[in-house]
Amino acid sequence: MAGALEEYGRLLSEHGITWGEPEIHYVKFFARRRVLPPSLFDRFWQLVLRSVAESHPDEPLDQLAARLAEPDYDRVLRDTLAGELPGHLVALRVTPDGISLEGAPRTVLLPMPPGADAQPARRKARWRRTGGTPFVLLPGGARSAAQRLAARPAPTPTLAPTAIPAPAPALAATSGPAHTKGSVGASLPGRGEEGISLLVDSSREHSCLVSVDDVQRRLTPYGAWLVQVDQDSTIVVDGVRVRLDTLLRPTPAARLRLLAGMPCRWSVMAADGGGWFPADTPHRHDYHGRPYFHGDDLELEVPAAPLTITVARGMEYGEATLEVTPDPGGTHLIRLTPERLYDAAARGWYGADMHVHLNWAGDLVGLPADAAAAQHGEDLHVLNLLAGNVSGRRVYDREALEHWTDVDLPWSDATHVARMGVEYRNDLLGHIYAFAPRAAPGRYHTGFAGDSDWPPNADGLRELRGLGALVGYSHPFKTPIADGDPPKGVVSPVPRNCAARELVADAALGLVDSLDVLTHASILSTAAVYRRLIGAGNRLAVTAGTDAMISFTRSDNQSNPPGWARVYARLDGPLTARSFAAAVRAGRTFATTGPWLELTVDGHGPGHVIDARPGQQITITASAVGPEVAAVRIRTADGVRAGAARLPVDDRRAGGERLTVTTSFQVDTPTYVVAEVLCDPHPRTLTSTGYALTSPVYVDVHGRRVARQEDVRWCLEWLDLLEDLIRQHGRLAGPYQFGDHMSLLEQARAVYRGRLS
Repeated sequence: MAGALEEYGRLLSEHGITWGEPEIHYVKFFARRRVLPPSLFDRFWQLVLRSVAESHPDEPLDQLAARLAEPDYDRVLRDTLAGELPGHLVALRVTPDGISLEGAPRTVLLPMPPGADAQPARRKARWRRTGGTPFVLLPGGARSAAQRLAARPAPTPTLAPTAIPAPAPALAATSGPAHTKGSVGASLPGRGEEGISLLVDSSREHSCLVSVDDVQRRLTPYGAWLVQVDQDSTIVVDGVRVRLDTLLRPTPAARLRLLAGMPCRWSVMAADGGGWFPADTPHRHDYHGRPYFHGDDLELEVPAAPLTITVARGMEYGEATLEVTPDPGGTHLIRLTPERLYDAAARGWYGADMHVHLNWAGDLVGLPADAAAAQHGEDLHVLNLLAGNVSGRRVYDREALEHWTDVDLPWSDATHVARMGVEYRNDLLGHIYAFAPRAAPGRYHTGFAGDSDWPPNADGLRELRGLGALVGYSHPFKTPIADGDPPKGVVSPVPRNCAARELVADAALGLVDSLDVLTHASILSTAAVYRRLIGAGNRLAVTAGTDAMISFTRSDNQSNPPGWARVYARLDGPLTARSFAAAVRAGRTFATTGPWLELTVDGHGPGHVIDARPGQQITITASAVGPEVAAVRIRTADGVRAGAARLPVDDRRAGGERLTVTTSFQVDTPTYVVAEVLCDPHPRTLTSTGYALTSPVYVDVHGRRVARQEDVRWCLEWLDLLEDLIRQHGRLAGPYQFGDHMSLLEQARAVYRGRLS
């Protein structure tokens, strides 16, 4: 494991945020996603597709979508921004008339007064960043970059004193027979640092030569270049030196000590939106661009200026906020504790994030200590850290999976379980999460680095289930899909985009336990597809997998803390990996971005099967708690059965009031019952759509399960579209590989046709 982490550090140093992965379209997007507001993502991809269409005017849409990696992404980024700059991006405008630097002012912390520093060892020169902004503390005056690097103390990742200790033996680097705790973390780049994202934007009709430190590029006419720099970078445009220190704003420093009494998520933000962090702490930002870090009893240096301090602890807690203006040179004790909104574990429910990556390329190397701090700081009961590839054959964190095979990770306790799992990946057929396998699988992916899209995902599912893993499809669908839409949107114009296309076959054959309805993809589209699948007779539990990536510090909702969406499962006894997996398989779940959601059907909760008589009356109650809750609805296979809405937002309390809806109906044919919550926008919703959904209570009639004819035919049409996709875009070595896919699809068709009779 230590060797793997050191290798990741080398990859980051040599290649930057991609770690040298083959730059397919979503890998090329990594660096641009880091600086682009989420509201502009759709426009970015529209411009990418337009650029491809201009280069290949006669190709059909699916062929164009297979070429998404071809355009110049830096020019597309520049055009997407259309002259506007996010607060953490600096632009170097190269015009026919000259060169200008644009960007928000950057705060520089002046040295603390003599005697004010309780930790002089930490006062050596080091970088601070806020919102992508550099902050440098120079107690001895200005020095060269080489001098500062030599003087900077080696960063050692640690947890706060009240947090669970990091698993030091697994992180130790070897020097002969001896092991030194923390030495791996000390050698990794990017710990507690954030470079400046600089967009070089030329409006000149002729090319120009641009050099940044040791890299030189001939910028084409009207070209653009996104590059990472720091304050000491040497930037030259056609022989003219550009200085970044003109952006600096010197400010007196102060110190804060943060206490909550338990591990929490903290945000310390200045009036300009910049964030402040403890020394040597990754500078993470959530979906809303807010800075955050985890721990308790933490110290950090901040500007002596108005600050907003916020503490939170996952979705079961509210937020506590304090505004302060610290005195220059002073140390200020801040005591803040978030108030609990609900206590799921006290009711026998435990929340999990089924899809989190420790390392998956990124702007820093994720350490197990980072995952431990996040899990306890978010009070996330179950954490599934996945080993998986990106766009090549390298499987990140495979060594951690093999080291901690079938055991809880070292920071687990009675109410927090962490496991290493697997993401089995094929970009044509879909991605699968596996929780708590007893051993590492023989295969992690297909269809990458020239490999065939073979065997079908079904083979991977069978192997993982044979290893005892809980399995489900992850981040299923991004394209808009509404209730009345045909399944064409499932097999979208982009042939390889991680959509869960083989799900329709694997669900019919009983190979899948769950579907991540709550993900970073389209929650509402996935919920619509989920209702089609269960309406067609497939029994799948609702789960949540965020795809949070600990090795990314600023990346839309994927740099959110793990557990920003969770699946809650009701256990009959103590929390273990096996008991949690059993509860999900039984369908005793609901998934949520925050609200607490309850459903009972004649007194029974999600996962229960009621064997009803024709004409039997059943009573349904659904209720929700949370400050973002706007409405609660009850759905059956025939659509929305009943609902209740909140009063306007300004008439609500902080979220402690319960919103409840009750209805009754007469059973005539087999159906299912689910409850869902619709949400108003709210700061604690760390994605574009707040939502909650239960797994079904199934209502069978004389032993017959629901198989709504319209939904079954919808799934059959999906299978036909999947066959066409495999024929046109599958990378297959021969007829036998194609035959395996067709055999799987025909088996699934037989199941669905049987449900039509």
